Amino acid sequence: MTIMLSPDYRPSDDEKFMNPMMLEHFRQKLIRWRADLLEESNETLNHLQKGGTTEPDIADRASIETERSLELRTRDRARKLITKIDEALERVDKGGYGYCEETGEPISISRLEARPIATLSIEAQERHERMEKTHRDERG
Repeated sequence: MTIMLSPDYRPSDDEKFMNPMMLEHFRQKLIRWRADLLEESNETLNHLQKGGTTEPDIADRASIETERSLELRTRDRARKLITKIDEALERVDKGGYGYCEETGEPISISRLEARPIATLSIEAQERHERMEKTHRDERG
């Protein structure tokens, strides 16, 4: 069953949480984000493959190496993000998308709009961050 969304559709708190239109909205948002990341990744790969210039100046070579290192770290972050997007799309398909993995409560629409791969509600996320900080502080 294909759901057609109007271009101006925005999920709201007034409608049933994760109804078919809302799910489709987030599914499309995740797919667009994934496609953008893949396109950026391909551009980086093309740029890196064209590289290999041998700059005679050592400072220029160092600068180029620094740029490449930064590009590779950025691509690595994108790769991890794509994995999280794929996991979110799987939750959309299986019916768990939009619900906190810790409490089972709905994650706010505003949070999902800002971070569509969110798996925790704001409250659960804050608890996790406080626990991490406490553990870091205890270790030194």
